[in-house]
Amino acid sequence: MTERKPPDVSFDSWVDRQIHEARERGDFDNLPGAGRPLAAADAPYDETWWLKEKLRGEGIAVLPPALRLRKEAEDALPAALRARSEREARTIIGEVNDKIVKHLRMPPPGPILNVKPFDVEEVAAAWRERHPDRVRSAPSRETHRPSAADAPSGSGADKAGRRERRPRWWRRRAG
Repeated sequence: MTERKPPDVSFDSWVDRQIHEARERGDFDNLPGAGRPLAAADAPYDETWWLKEKLRGEGIAVLPPALRLRKEAEDALPAALRARSEREARTIIGEVNDKIVKHLRMPPPGPILNVKPFDVEEVAAAWRERHPDRVRSAPSRETHRPSAADAPSGSGADKAGRRERRPRWWRRRAG
């Protein structure tokens, strides 16, 4: 703790003496930022400077929801094209599209979103172009649908091959 200022010494000379003694002891050696100019020495005074510095130091960005979503949409396309699989690329774009559609239906306060949803098939095609070595021969999207000829006769199956469902009361036992 520092000593008290003697009553017969002026404040300026007492402070100057304290600084001189601290400099001689080496208290100011190896301080972070030594020799560099102050960050905002010529900027106008801002009452929340400390809060802004803390947020910048923590890497936190505070943006309105629409601007945050614009940034997310801007980053989504390159992230989808760098994805490890087509499924992952589709997931990234699908999640961003869901957020965009939600914001378009119920706009938040602030600036206009001005972003439209991505075409998932177009992004998937671009991903396949960039990663031809990772594209596997995918099974055809058409699935086998059993026909009426496939169903055994008398099994209770309808024309599409599905089993007929009767209400519970219909299956009660007689007697």
